[in-house]
Amino acid sequence: MDMEYISPSGKLYRKTILALFFGSFVTFADLYSTQPVIPVIAEQFHVLPANASLALSFSTGMLAICLFIISIFSGAGDRKPIMGAALTFSALCSISVGFVHSLPLLLAIRAIQGAALAGFPSIAMAYITEEFHPKSLGYVIGIYVSGSSIGGLAGRLIVGSLSDFLNWNIAIGCLGALSLLISMAFWRMLPPSKHILANPISLRSIRSSLIHNLKNRGLLFLYAIGFLLMGSFVAIFNYAGIPLMEPPYNLSQTLVGFIFIIYLAGTFSSAWMGKLADRMDRTKVISAGILLMIAGGALTLSGSMVMKIAGLTAFTFGFFGSHSIASSWVGILANKNEKAQASSLYLLFYYAGSSLIGAAGGVFLHSYGWGGVIGAAGILLAAAFVLALFIGKTENAFLREDG
Repeated sequence: MDMEYISPSGKLYRKTILALFFGSFVTFADLYSTQPVIPVIAEQFHVLPANASLALSFSTGMLAICLFIISIFSGAGDRKPIMGAALTFSALCSISVGFVHSLPLLLAIRAIQGAALAGFPSIAMAYITEEFHPKSLGYVIGIYVSGSSIGGLAGRLIVGSLSDFLNWNIAIGCLGALSLLISMAFWRMLPPSKHILANPISLRSIRSSLIHNLKNRGLLFLYAIGFLLMGSFVAIFNYAGIPLMEPPYNLSQTLVGFIFIIYLAGTFSSAWMGKLADRMDRTKVISAGILLMIAGGALTLSGSMVMKIAGLTAFTFGFFGSHSIASSWVGILANKNEKAQASSLYLLFYYAGSSLIGAAGGVFLHSYGWGGVIGAAGILLAAAFVLALFIGKTENAFLREDG
């Protein structure tokens, strides 16, 4: 029976969007909680920043690995319990970090946390594409992505600021307590899935769906774009604080943490550019976002603090807007019964980029300085720009192919 979509009006619409916003908030606040204290972790455990960044890469790597597996089992019933359990367990992992005093144990907990969080992102995107009216997808996913920017901002500010007064691990534990409260609100507010049918899990259907999603060139290009965008973004923000804590800037950990307030630019751009892409040519909008990222990265090479902040702001604005368009584009190109798997594949590449390119950025920083990080990111973003143009030229063919 065809049930009505959640339409853009009324209390249910607002409550559902807010619940998804909360879930995205917790996911990104917890996932990237170690990013602002990478220099402190490196100092405490006497390792290079590239090694300290493994506290982030282990989480995003495990999340990428587990995304596809969890998305398969999520198709057997209501998506809400999986998302809720992921948020709650992640919050408990962050709380447990408050009691950690060794790097191996930290990496183990962060890996477990990444695996747990895999239960939220791909499931949430599938939930959105199934439960909301197709004409509002760009806007709804934009709001969902804006939760990731505010969550990422809040997590970094909380951990970065508290780590100047408390141990960095206790600061992460405090963030975990806040995440636990927000996850409880998510459980209460999100309505159960209504457009998903409880089908038995079939290896044959999984294989068929996987082959179909990997044969669709439009989706493959979007997966690659997600990998390149997220990898470049994390590589830059993993290490942006390190040169700023050195001469001639000599910023404190708290001030470096407050630099992440520019994530507010992403809160606006994800919803604004997502809505713009609903009305205009998606290729033009996402291409403009990628070019803005390249230009913003180049600005950070300036010796002026004002120019560096302006560059990071432009880079952030372009990233969140481009990501919201790419992720909603996946839902448009994928078949109705394969949206969950297509979304999970996009996010698998997305977080794989965070893990692999994010860690590799430390090697470029160590060998070539900040200019090496920006140069590597620029090359990757140029490739993403070219891929976006290819999608735009052949989108109608993909849509005809996917029915």
